[in-house]
Amino acid sequence: MSSEQVLTNARIVLEDDIVEGSVLIRDGRIADISERTSRVGEDVEGDYLLPGLIELHTDHLEAHYSPRPGVRWLKIAAIQAHDAQVVTSGITTVFDCLRLGSDEESGFPKGEMRSMADALAQAKAEGRLRADHLIHLRCEVSTNDVLEHFEDFHDDPQVRLVSLMDHAPGQRQFQTMDQYTLYYKTKRGLTDEAFAAFVERQQALSERYAAPHRTALAQACVKRGITIASHDDATLAHVEESIGYGVRLAEFPTSFEAAEASHRAGLSVLMGAPNVVRGKSHSGNIAARDLAERGVLDVLSSDYVPFSLIHAPFILADEVESIDLPNAIALVTATPARTVGLSDRGRIAVGLRADIVRVHRPEGIPVVRSVWREGRRVA
Repeated sequence: MSSEQVLTNARIVLEDDIVEGSVLIRDGRIADISERTSRVGEDVEGDYLLPGLIELHTDHLEAHYSPRPGVRWLKIAAIQAHDAQVVTSGITTVFDCLRLGSDEESGFPKGEMRSMADALAQAKAEGRLRADHLIHLRCEVSTNDVLEHFEDFHDDPQVRLVSLMDHAPGQRQFQTMDQYTLYYKTKRGLTDEAFAAFVERQQALSERYAAPHRTALAQACVKRGITIASHDDATLAHVEESIGYGVRLAEFPTSFEAAEASHRAGLSVLMGAPNVVRGKSHSGNIAARDLAERGVLDVLSSDYVPFSLIHAPFILADEVESIDLPNAIALVTATPARTVGLSDRGRIAVGLRADIVRVHRPEGIPVVRSVWREGRRVA
């Protein structure tokens, strides 16, 4: 037996236009888009209807699972808390980041992230989750055990995205020592001697492991059809290397040169939505808004603040002359969907999944009023 519902009196944000009218949902899919107000259905009172947001890079699950150093929360409870926050931010598809590769200073021991992936699968099977959860493996290529950690996921269909990262000093995000000192010395209270030893060790690990691990991971992803992301590319050489590995997503490039080269090469350039909201990077790198003004910003990620993903597009539409609201919303819907091969979502279009967000925005910060995933009200 088929089911139908109508959302009417709406401003419908299509990929290249905004129309006033109604959306017909049938059996979890978008069946019709009409530029007329229907006498039946749910009156959304002139609010926007957007495609469900698609989040490719969020560390937010980790914050719920390990809310304090040394504390581990119950995995299912952490997942449900994370799920509730992303859905009420308008996110209907989320790629949860799981960190692979560890040393004595950071990361999780082997098996812990595999256990989290199993908990995600269990939560899905038990109908606990409102968003569609997939997995993004953040692989620290300069650690000695990253390939062993990756092997835990060799047959997991939840894994759809892998990023290749190297956070060693002198590399990519930390080309200068100022920010690295703040992250790893000041915040952790290391003495000068302890910090110097830490830096030396991290540089040695990167020199030994980064290149062979990057190659091995990229080859495995190509074989399995997993989308590859670069991370913190800073130079043209980094971009050329990424292109050679088959990278499709350029996460957080740290220079205009790298961002523009990535975009020209057909990679989707991803920056943080918090960067847009704050007007600057938390780590002192380039501003996402500047990339948007240059026309080389393709995807936004909420990174560490889920609600920023619905907030940032409205800021860009308000403040960047070359970006209208459909262009801005595509940064968090259509383009991320295409980048990772999700052809069934990311737009309000006939035949696609009815992942839809109702947003009220008289001025300033938007309000998420309702969320549907595959036609089912989830928030």
